[in-house]
Amino acid sequence: MKASAPSISTSPSVERAGIGVILELAKARLTSLVLLTTLVGFYLGSRGTLDYMLMIHALLATGLVASGAAALNQYLEREYDARMPRTSGRPLPSGRVQPETVLIVGAGASIMGLIYLATAVNWLTSLLGAVTLGTYLFIYTPLKRVTPLNTIVGAIPGALPPVMGWTASRGDEGWGAWTLFAILFLWQIPHFLAIAWIYRDDYGKAGYAMLPVLDETGNRTRRHVLVSCLALLAASLSPFWVNVTGNLFLAGTLILNLAFVALAIRFCKHMTTTHARQLFFASIIFLPGVLTLMVLDKVR
Repeated sequence: MKASAPSISTSPSVERAGIGVILELAKARLTSLVLLTTLVGFYLGSRGTLDYMLMIHALLATGLVASGAAALNQYLEREYDARMPRTSGRPLPSGRVQPETVLIVGAGASIMGLIYLATAVNWLTSLLGAVTLGTYLFIYTPLKRVTPLNTIVGAIPGALPPVMGWTASRGDEGWGAWTLFAILFLWQIPHFLAIAWIYRDDYGKAGYAMLPVLDETGNRTRRHVLVSCLALLAASLSPFWVNVTGNLFLAGTLILNLAFVALAIRFCKHMTTTHARQLFFASIIFLPGVLTLMVLDKVR
């Protein structure tokens, strides 16, 4: 009697592990934020009836660029990630995937995303995507080991996705797009400084020149957080002044900003890990809150 060939199957645990690696390389939470801000930019920039097919193309292409950039960032920082407990478990430092694979997949996804934007959306959005990708990988990433100004530089690519969404829907940029850029740019500074303050020992071990690592007294970190939060308050009102949003947004965002500034002041007063964590969690509530108000109170 002929022996039957063994069946080849993939266990659910292996499949879940593979999906988990992909999500980690794509930095799923960060990419989700990129897509959310792109979507808001698209909606606010659209005139008349929303073009759902164009919106889907813009989101898929932007998602490819963002995922590819996240993977390439991890490829470039794999040695440094291995030195920090909070990142040592990532796919590359943990040895779950080979660097060559990440390089090929990351570069492929990024290039495909840019081509997709150029052909299915428009050239301006693709150009902004290329600027975002290049700034993130080739300026911000190496600067993290050189100067504490890296946080400000890194806020540029982080603030461009809503502008990409706006240009994807309109084909051009305007004051409304740059008000979104200003809000995202300024929001990132207290957000990332709070993270860097919480993990300043880890960043120091990895050799990153984050401001909280180099700022032993905390005075420079304190100034950056407070100034950026006050500037954010002013910038957050700008969509109302350029007639992108209405009175509901103005009242709601003012309340959110005052609460955010109050927590920033408390952090600056005490400079403890606990208060940094509170500021961080406030920041991840603040941004969706402001974006939701924009969508609900868009001027038709």
